[in-house]
Amino acid sequence: MDNIILGLLILESRTIYQLRDRINKGLNLMYSGSLGSIQAALKKLLINDYVTFEETVENGKYKKVYSATENGKQSFIKWVNAPLEKHSAKNPELAKIYFMGFSDKQNREKNIREHLSYLKEQYAVLNEICQSADRINIPQNKKDIFNYQLLSALYGRDFIKFNIDWYENLLRRIKEGEI
Repeated sequence: MDNIILGLLILESRTIYQLRDRINKGLNLMYSGSLGSIQAALKKLLINDYVTFEETVENGKYKKVYSATENGKQSFIKWVNAPLEKHSAKNPELAKIYFMGFSDKQNREKNIREHLSYLKEQYAVLNEICQSADRINIPQNKKDIFNYQLLSALYGRDFIKFNIDWYENLLRRIKEGEI
């Protein structure tokens, strides 16, 4: 989460709520966009002198606007230039599928339909991000940044589409009595 926040703050200074909104619009496939996780990361980044903040008053409300420091930018650049980390593909929902034989058919179908609904909502958000990319005028010096951000959104969209197809097939197989 630390590097996600640093990258977002390098692009633009933001409040904690702006960070949360941006994370929840496409980056939540990588990390949780909860205020608690963002606050914990910001606290760590502040302690390490990777971010700073400026207090402002807007409409009578105090706001902290966070920015990346030079130390934060250097740390981020070091991280982004390091080799990709090797992680196994983990899918916590798969544990539910593994033990779904203990559940009754009605609950299986209900839970899968609810999960499909959630996946379709996530797909719609990412699909809109991907489709809106053609309408955005990006300055030449920001094209690389934008292109790789778009690639991660495309990956997320395609990954969710795979999951939608997989769960729809599972639901069909359950309804038809195949499993």
